[in-house]
Amino acid sequence: MLAKGSTQWIFTVLMFTFISGAGAYLTKNPYMEFATYIGVISVVFLLRFFRDPERNVKICRNCMVAPADGKVIDIRERTVCIFMNFQDVHVNRTPLTGTIRNIEHKKGGYIPAFYKDSDRNERNEIIIDTEYGEVSVTQIAGTVTRRIITYVKKGDITQQGQRFGMIRFGSRVDVTIPDVFDILCEKGDKVYAGETVIAMKNTVIEGNI
Repeated sequence: MLAKGSTQWIFTVLMFTFISGAGAYLTKNPYMEFATYIGVISVVFLLRFFRDPERNVKICRNCMVAPADGKVIDIRERTVCIFMNFQDVHVNRTPLTGTIRNIEHKKGGYIPAFYKDSDRNERNEIIIDTEYGEVSVTQIAGTVTRRIITYVKKGDITQQGQRFGMIRFGSRVDVTIPDVFDILCEKGDKVYAGETVIAMKNTVIEGNI
């Protein structure tokens, strides 16, 4: 399955590859042949990058799941920062069921997303009202990224593990953890969107999970 919003990119590169391949076949031009090889490699790369596999989503009222695939690069106070490299799935998922209260897009730079200064980068902040309080999920653009995609809108009810957007190419997702949760992940951990539990409610009442 391919990520929503990726079809245009793949179609454009496919057309380029087809045209250059036809030109190489008709003219035997080595430059056209080289362009075709580049096109084929690019198509394979995009198909892998824009993959959106089905997940065994963890549905748990008293826990929070990772909003993104990647590596936990920092935990600041009550915020978990997850860096996605090119090999990770870039579709983001809701960490906790709730209602979208606000979505704010902020312009900024394109510092590599694993640097702390990337807080000044272009970003998309989504505020979710949950039964445990407000949760902020921030999609942060990286060096190559020039497009943050959001699948939800203000007022939507989003379920835990539901897809809410994606970021094209290398990027980062930060998520705030309400005070009633204990953070389970640590810096350096590998996490998977919708599957990895990153926080658990302080007091879990038996039968509520």
